[in-house]
Parts: sequence; C-alpha cells; structure tokens
Amino acid sequence: MNSISLVLTFSLVAVALVISYKERIGLEKDIIVGSIRAVIQLTVIGLVLKFVFHLNSTLLTSMILLVMVYNAAAVAAKRGAGIGHVRVISFASILVGLTITLGGLISFQAISYRPSEVIPVSGMVVGNSMVALGLLYRNLLASFSDRREEVEVKLCLGATPREAARNLIRNSIKTAMVPTIDSMKTLGIVQLPGMMTGLILAGTAPEVAIKYQIMVAFMLTGAVTIAAFVASYWAYRSFFNSRAQLVNEQ
Repeated sequence: MNSISLVLTFSLVAVALVISYKERIGLEKDIIVGSIRAVIQLTVIGLVLKFVFHLNSTLLTSMILLVMVYNAAAVAAKRGAGIGHVRVISFASILVGLTITLGGLISFQAISYRPSEVIPVSGMVVGNSMVALGLLYRNLLASFSDRREEVEVKLCLGATPREAARNLIRNSIKTAMVPTIDSMKTLGIVQLPGMMTGLILAGTAPEVAIKYQIMVAFMLTGAVTIAAFVASYWAYRSFFNSRAQLVNEQ
C-alpha cells in the first residue's frame, strides 16, 4: 500500500463523520481525535518496535510487556469503578493470564521469546483480556446491585460470602468469556481475523496463516478465561466487609 492509497482511506472516516453529523450523534470530535491519535500512536509505536526488534533485548521486551499490561489494567479498572483495589486486581489478572499463555506457547515451541514474536502475541492477549475484564466488572456490579436481596438471604442462612456470591461470580466469568468463544465459533465462516488476513496479504501461504490463527484462537480463549477467573474471585470480596456482611452498594 502506498501513501496516497493510505490517505484516500480517510474517506471512509469521512463517511462516519457525515453520518454522525447528520444524525446528530455527536461523535464528530471523538472520531477526528481518534483518527489523529491512531495515526500518531501507530507511527510512534512503529518506530519504537523497529528499534526494539533490532535490539532484541529480553529485558527491554519484558519491560514493554509490563507497560502494556499496566495500561490495559488502567483502562479495565475504569469499568470497575467502585470495586476495591480494582486496578491491582486488573493488573494481576491480566499478568497471570499473559504469563501462563506465553509460558505455554514458548514451552510448546509455538513461538520463541523474541520481541518480534512475543510483543504482537502479547498485544492480542492483553487487549482481549482488557475487554473481558471490562465486561466482567460491569456484570459483577450490576449483579450485586440487582440481586442484593438474594445474596443477603444466603448470608442469613449461613452461607459464606463466596458461597453467597458464587452464582454471580460464575455469571460474570461467563459474560467475560462469551465474546471470545463466539468469535472462535465464527472463524473462517463469518470473519477472517486480522492476524490471518495480515499474513496472507504479506504473502504467507494460507495453510500456514491458518495454523497461526488457530493458535491465536486457542491462546485468547485460555488467556481470557484465566484473567476473568482470577479477577472475579478476587473482586467479589470487595462487596463484603470483614464480618462477612454485604456492604452498601458500590
């Protein structure tokens, strides 16, 4: 793709601007700011990655992964405002999911710990985990608000906080997992995912690109599940006090 073709693709953004303006949706500013930020951020990260890939430093690669996890945790934490220590919970949950996933892929020799392989894969893991935790927090907050009496009744009958909240926890984990599972179900039928499409456009044989995409699908399912599990069984505790009583609404 040449520069002129890339510039011309902005016409697609212009369509969104026109629709937003005519329908009075009010997203014109956000669309313009988002477009500018996307260009600047991707240009900068492209230069940074070129330097990192050339340097091939394990320490620097690990630091970049931690920065990615921290930023994702900060974004996910906004969806869980009112949950105690939500940023710490988000950071730990995403990090655990990323560590187990990367550890598995490296031990299976699917990838090696090189920045050119680890950073793109980690970006997908961290990004999907971030979205999953956002869904989980919102569901958990809504569930404790809507089903407050149910939890209190169980506590009165002698249930522990974990037992009283178990159905809410499981439902929140399910909510976080469903988009990833649905996406996996439609691979190759409804959508040709970004990684596979990118590899094919780069000249990689379709059968090779498919293998990588299958790996990514399995990887994301595991990572999202682990992150959601850790976050939910940690976050629910903030809805109870030290005397195992349900606290006021978050």
